[in-house]
Amino acid sequence: MKDIGIVSYGSYIPRYRIKTKDIASVWGKDGETISRGLGINEKSVPSIDQDTATISVEAARSALKRCTIDPQDIGAIYIGSESHPYAVKPTGTIVGEAIGATPDLMVADYEFACKAGTAGVQSCTALVKADMIKYGLAVGADTSQAAPGDALEFSASAGGAAFIIGRDDVVATINHTLSFTTDTPDFWRRAGRKYPSHGGRFTGAPAYFRHITSCATNLMQKVGTKPEDYDYAIFHQPNGKFPVNVAKKLGFTYDQIKQGLVVPYIGNTYTGASLVGLASVLDVAKPGDRVFLTS
Repeated sequence: MKDIGIVSYGSYIPRYRIKTKDIASVWGKDGETISRGLGINEKSVPSIDQDTATISVEAARSALKRCTIDPQDIGAIYIGSESHPYAVKPTGTIVGEAIGATPDLMVADYEFACKAGTAGVQSCTALVKADMIKYGLAVGADTSQAAPGDALEFSASAGGAAFIIGRDDVVATINHTLSFTTDTPDFWRRAGRKYPSHGGRFTGAPAYFRHITSCATNLMQKVGTKPEDYDYAIFHQPNGKFPVNVAKKLGFTYDQIKQGLVVPYIGNTYTGASLVGLASVLDVAKPGDRVFLTS
């Protein structure tokens, strides 16, 4: 059996940027303090005609340009996002049409905190392993929303990454995956509401740190590895401080995470955050390097 893994990948970040300190100045706050506290210098801003669908299309087209596969051989498309443009109408159908995929494919939109993109990668991996499809396309993308004046306004940004999963001409083998899931009231948006809500006291220890450390620890125990066995590590990055702190807590060094730590320059792309970091790592990784990712 051939190894299953990433055949190609692509990412897309909107061109526009706004500095954290400029947002703070509107609300009469100290921009330098907020920027240091979040570990974010500036964030990407979508244009008026950009949304999760357009970002997903651009990322998918970028992935296809890096390889020679026929889009007609893609048998499944999964789009993970917290900001799908339609409440009822899948983003994946738009992406499929735009890249020239065959109608004979599975399509589903995923939405689960910021790990819906990697859930798509897991689904594609399973379908390829079961020989149900030849290639699968998984995308994590968002145009994050934040209420004016809310703490999220300083970090919520836009961007995403797409990964084609298959057996042929794999550039990065997917060795193992593992999930850790709870119902933690950290972040939500009710139907009909324009902006999300968040339980501030749940964001750190109960939500981010519990899930990242539990999932990462369980995965390393499952495969019998240690932090020092990896050349690179990427952790979900809602700000610039959390991934640095969780890496240190788990035993990873800053040198291992710095290549994938893109949030200081583009902000929190939500579902795209860890996958954009992975794309950055794959841009420089060499054959034989080992990469650890927790979304």
